[in-house]
Amino acid sequence: MNGYNIGKPDMVRKLKNLCHLLVAVVAVIFYRYPAKDLRVIAVTGTDGKTTTVHLIYDILQQAGKKSAMISSVAAHIGKQTIDTGFHVTTPSAWALQKLLRRIKDKGCEYVVLEATSHGLDQHRLFGANFLVGVLTNVTHEHLDYHGTYKNYLEAKAKLFEGVKVAVLNRDDESYAFLKSKVKSQKSKVITYSLKHKADLTKEICPCESGLRGEYNYYNALAAIGAARAVGIDDQDINEAIVDFDGVAGRMEDVGGNQDFKVIVDFAHTPNALEKLLETLKGEVRKGRVVVVFGCAGLRDTQKRPLMGEVAARLADIAVLTAEDPRTENMNEIIDQIAVGSLKGGAKELDPLLYKDLDSSGHIFFRVPDRKRAINFAIRRLARRNDVVVICGKGHEKSMCYGTIEYPWSDHKTAKEALEKR
Repeated sequence: MNGYNIGKPDMVRKLKNLCHLLVAVVAVIFYRYPAKDLRVIAVTGTDGKTTTVHLIYDILQQAGKKSAMISSVAAHIGKQTIDTGFHVTTPSAWALQKLLRRIKDKGCEYVVLEATSHGLDQHRLFGANFLVGVLTNVTHEHLDYHGTYKNYLEAKAKLFEGVKVAVLNRDDESYAFLKSKVKSQKSKVITYSLKHKADLTKEICPCESGLRGEYNYYNALAAIGAARAVGIDDQDINEAIVDFDGVAGRMEDVGGNQDFKVIVDFAHTPNALEKLLETLKGEVRKGRVVVVFGCAGLRDTQKRPLMGEVAARLADIAVLTAEDPRTENMNEIIDQIAVGSLKGGAKELDPLLYKDLDSSGHIFFRVPDRKRAINFAIRRLARRNDVVVICGKGHEKSMCYGTIEYPWSDHKTAKEALEKR
């Protein structure tokens, strides 16, 4: 499936990972082991990595620490911003060591980075010398690569085997397993929770924070745990969280003077989509939630019907569309999402025949062309007090069809649709 031998001993992947490890070792030697003199904080998890990394980075900046950040949005070294490429969270081992060398040469003391399961499994983070490891959550994702949830979880666990401090989500089902991976008796575990007794709970999160949704409380607590682990005082932590402006493509308001809202978000997993739609349903009192989303080609196929079902339950209207179909048939991907939408109780309507009339129950449309889907949602579906949320691409600046990356921006496309409405 999708180029991987799911459910079988993946010797090919292990051999490839051995090659990745050799490259990583050479890269560490070539760039003179830059992480040796850096305090590295790594964040892993299915959802929330980018927001948590940015929060930690902002806290360090608030505290006056010389720090850098490597996230899926970009790398920040001092005042310089570096594009980390298309669809990339953890850079290759060679690119990462080069970045770490630049960070060290700029005089930075701290670096905060995202650590993906792929990056950990492929030894891209070898030599990163982690001081603090942070876990947001582990939910359904990347089974196209890992094959099983257990393999996925074990890849995440690699981060915590050598850290000095582990910051773990007490409410996540991965907690006990990951805690068992913090092997060194000298290592410390900091827990955070909204539902259980833990070191950090919601009460310590600044009430003035502009972060929206329960999931962002988790992100904030994770960031607080990491900051406390490296000795940042609570005043700097609180001021940074209160002033936090958010991250590009994460619950980002497109703006405009219309009488409904348009939001761009990166949600591309069942869990992230569920938490996002729950938050928006809680905010929208008189209007409807309209969601535009798809699922990526050559990626986890099992999540497609799950996302369709989530949208059917929590969105009033869903528009199923393209999201980096790559070499897969776009319509077949949408078919798989639609199976979940129908199971979730949503009714399918034809966008060509749709009239602006009230429809009982939850409905969904298929509009494969993403630009047309966004236009359809904003120019034809949206009404007063509604919120239109465009999911799956977020900050990304390209869309992959076949094997080619074409320029793309959900934000720009939404703006254009609003202007033409």
